[in-house]
Amino acid sequence: MAIPTTGTSNFFFNNFKSSQEQSLLENLIIEAISIYGLDCHYVPRKLNNYDSVYGADDQSSYEQAIPIVMYVENIDGFKGDGNFMSKFGIEIRDQIILSVSQRIFNQEVSTLTSQLRPNEGDLIYFPLNNKCFQIKFTNKFEMFYQLGGLQTYQLTCELFEYSNEVFNTGIPEIDILQKNFDTNQLDFTILNENGYALINENGDYIVVESAIIKSQVENSDNQQISDESDQFIDFSTADPFGEGF
Repeated sequence: MAIPTTGTSNFFFNNFKSSQEQSLLENLIIEAISIYGLDCHYVPRKLNNYDSVYGADDQSSYEQAIPIVMYVENIDGFKGDGNFMSKFGIEIRDQIILSVSQRIFNQEVSTLTSQLRPNEGDLIYFPLNNKCFQIKFTNKFEMFYQLGGLQTYQLTCELFEYSNEVFNTGIPEIDILQKNFDTNQLDFTILNENGYALINENGDYIVVESAIIKSQVENSDNQQISDESDQFIDFSTADPFGEGF
């Protein structure tokens, strides 16, 4: 057989248009992920009040938790900035990189959510440390067209920082985030049979005992700030430092 001497690729081999070889490689990748991966939960974010100007939603909710297997790429430990001291106190910015098969994602997640790929803002429940990680970036080209196809998504995730989102996935390990960190007293108000929140004679909402801010947030100084401010500012009408404001 003569060796081609032109500047083009060898036309006897087809590396990018063979569907059988692409399918074989994808099957091998799926098998490898199922062997060495972890059973996680994919938690899609539901946008309830999206602001197109600021590009944010202050009323997001998480209502589904879909089991899916993922492969951990940074097996030697968490990446990212780790723990460091900032002007807001100690911040934990652990980062994890996960890979998921595109075919498995389409079968398990897309059929239930109609989303085409993992979206930034969605959560991944990581079972090893019982933490939720938020997707910060989805790399659609982790494997750059191996044999002419794309087989996986690479997800760069950071430890999720709770910000009054609503959790109702049915998975206790995930939904407990709202119970542990929610400081919005409206979420803990006592409702009557018609679904209206009860208030006392002062017009404050009646909440369950565990919803008091100072009992939820360790070392909170709301009452101390309120007492000191009363010495030089009259907040008799509306006290912004009070829990009932």
